[in-house]
Amino acid sequence: MEHVPPPAEELALLDRELARLDARRSQLLVRRAWLLSVLTPPAGPPGAPSAPWPAAPFGPPATARPAAPFAAPWGPPAPQAGPRSAQNVLLTLGGLLLTIAAIAFTLVSWGHMGIAGRSAVLAVVTLAALAAPAVLLRRGLSATAESLGALASVLMILDAYALHRVAVPEAGGAGYAAAASAVLAVLWGGYGLLLGRLRLPLPLAVVSAQLPLVLWAWSAGAGASVFGWALLLTAALDCAIALWGPGVAVRVTACVGCWTTGLSGLLVALGQSVSAGTASGAVAPAALLLAGAALALFGAWRAPRGLAVAGGVLAGLSGVAAVGGVLRAGVDWDWSVPVYLLCGVVLLAAVRAPLPRPVGQGLVWASSAVTAAAVLAAVPPVGISLLGAASQLARVWTGAPDGGVRGALGTEDLAWPQPAAAPVVLLVVAGLLGLAHRSWARLVRVAGPVVSPGPAWRNAAGAAATALCWAGLTTLPAVLGLSYAAAVSVQSVLVAAVFAVAVRALRDGTGAVGTTALVCGLVGAVSAGLLSLAAQATTYAVFAALLLVLGAVAVLLDGAATPERALPDAPAARAAGALRIAQAVTACGAVLCAMVLARAAGASLELAGHRAAPLMLAVPVVTVLLGARLRNRPPTLPVELTGALSAGVAVLMAVPDGPFLALVLALSGVLAAGTAVRAERRPVAGYLAVALFALATWVRLAASDVSAPEAYTLPVTVPALAVGLLRRRRDPEASSWTAYGAGLAATLVPSLFAAWVDPHWLRPLLLGAAALVITLAGARLRLQALLLVGGAVLALDAVHELAPYVVQVVGALPRWLPPALAGLLLLVVGATYEQRLRDARRLKETVGRMR
Repeated sequence: MEHVPPPAEELALLDRELARLDARRSQLLVRRAWLLSVLTPPAGPPGAPSAPWPAAPFGPPATARPAAPFAAPWGPPAPQAGPRSAQNVLLTLGGLLLTIAAIAFTLVSWGHMGIAGRSAVLAVVTLAALAAPAVLLRRGLSATAESLGALASVLMILDAYALHRVAVPEAGGAGYAAAASAVLAVLWGGYGLLLGRLRLPLPLAVVSAQLPLVLWAWSAGAGASVFGWALLLTAALDCAIALWGPGVAVRVTACVGCWTTGLSGLLVALGQSVSAGTASGAVAPAALLLAGAALALFGAWRAPRGLAVAGGVLAGLSGVAAVGGVLRAGVDWDWSVPVYLLCGVVLLAAVRAPLPRPVGQGLVWASSAVTAAAVLAAVPPVGISLLGAASQLARVWTGAPDGGVRGALGTEDLAWPQPAAAPVVLLVVAGLLGLAHRSWARLVRVAGPVVSPGPAWRNAAGAAATALCWAGLTTLPAVLGLSYAAAVSVQSVLVAAVFAVAVRALRDGTGAVGTTALVCGLVGAVSAGLLSLAAQATTYAVFAALLLVLGAVAVLLDGAATPERALPDAPAARAAGALRIAQAVTACGAVLCAMVLARAAGASLELAGHRAAPLMLAVPVVTVLLGARLRNRPPTLPVELTGALSAGVAVLMAVPDGPFLALVLALSGVLAAGTAVRAERRPVAGYLAVALFALATWVRLAASDVSAPEAYTLPVTVPALAVGLLRRRRDPEASSWTAYGAGLAATLVPSLFAAWVDPHWLRPLLLGAAALVITLAGARLRLQALLLVGGAVLALDAVHELAPYVVQVVGALPRWLPPALAGLLLLVVGATYEQRLRDARRLKETVGRMR
């Protein structure tokens, strides 16, 4: 008889066997890799004798074959360092030790020798170190030559230091360093050109050439302008070396030095240009910036593509900083931004200049960077104008502020004449982008030699123009210091105008412009609504206007989103989706405005919060009627959900008062029942109506201090169960929840709450007996509602009755016993986990098959 292990044991056996097979496969793969490395020996130098054939790993070693290593038969042999890498390591260590010795000798042991001995030692050692690489290169020992060449370079620096200490100790440190670095640069350059195979001297010469002019300016105590010119001349030298120097290492070193010194010099000039108070004081920094721009253009003209674009960007920014610095001298800083913006816009004329394409692209990017910086400088006033309206939440209906719109924004102390240039900048950039969007074909023809923008760039330009124009107009009331009424009127008109742009763009298929305008309109509507909270009449006027505008936008977009106009391609599908989303958002915004008006009506009538709650239900009444009228149109569901949100707000407002809460719940149930008349909403709205009615009943009973709720709930439960029984007889497939759920919950739930607070035993006993009968009936008749509702009530009633005794028993037990029992229970459940899981699935399937 064959033994078949249990599934869990068999699974463990299979896992162990698969793990052994994986380990064996890994061993075989490692052995195979070693065999391949043995059978494919590395190629030796020309003329070298071929390596003997390796021995077979599993046989006796042959005389002509070396045996495989016995210590590690299942792995590849340990990698050995090649002769070239070992030589480099030894030479590097040797050169480093000699360098350390030379430095120690120069700094420590220098004073123990006379002048002749010092000079002789350093001269002999330096000349020997300089001459040795030539001999070594002729013999093919290039690595040794490199090491001694590096040592010679260090010795030359020590010679310069020693010469300063002995021959010219009175010379200034910065001046002598400038001269020494220049001499060393010349000597290293000549030495590198003489011994062309050495790789270190020429890059060292380039590095040393970075110091003479800067150190000379430092030693002379020159001003910032001289430092800037010194850095720029050094960058010019680096640029020449980077273009025509010998070798890649020299050119890369010179390129890095050119960018470092050039940017440093231009930053010095930029700081002087920005801080100049007069036009004459800005001329000298402008000359330096223009010289830097010319140098950048010169280098970018001959550089590879990436560096050419970067050079064009640097040249464009330097030119804008130079010209703008002269033009803005003596002007307030905030009005300087439009000056720099104008210079950046003029820079776009470079697309017609006979420049290489990468350089022209860099100039275009520089103009774009200047424009973006100007826009960012204008963002803070826009934020103040939009977010400052939120301060009205702390002083609702306190009257129009004394300081006009600035008082309403809470910015009376802000110096508004300073950010007055913000709307100018935003509107100018918006106008330029709008012109580009409108004349896109001509722009592409003009900019063709430099850039080739696609249709996506046109959409981005239109969207940016819309957003910037709206932002600029939004800041005008605060900048101009308009009165509160005028500012609210301007904001409301601006919201209506931007929504009109959104409707036209979305209907025409311009999704980017339409979406941007829609977002701007929504943000503006929120800001205008918050701003209107200062005065009662203004609140009604603004939110009524917003309600009409948002409703009109939803209606107009509904006409554009009809399926007849949709085309079967992907862009049309995306446009239709954007239309549906925009329609739903604006419709929901209109409902939110109606909610604000309803709440304002309650406040105007001086009603308490709970007394004003029924007024909030006027909004869901309208949304329910609209839902019945719109049926399956896209905005129907969002509108109804927003109306349901208003009902939820009404419920929260009525919570402090029980009778009003019951009233609001009952009215909400009526609305849900009205929604359930429609077949597509019945599955959700029907159950919601029943729940709201039941909850309203319970709240009303609790508010009336009824101690025997059964007297009020049984007259409802009995007819409800009778109706459910008739329904089941006519339709045996009907769910027990539909037939009996509401009737059972109407009595059992209030009775359960009453039993939990009842100190006597009779009510819990009767409730438990009734719940037991209902549970048994559900199990016998296979009715899910009776089984689950009766079982839940029975369990909760039993917990309430047994809880005091359980607490007493637990208190009498030792402290260690409950954790031990819990652990034992977990062990039992874990040991029979599979069986318990199957039982749970079987129970779930059994309950699921019930009606």
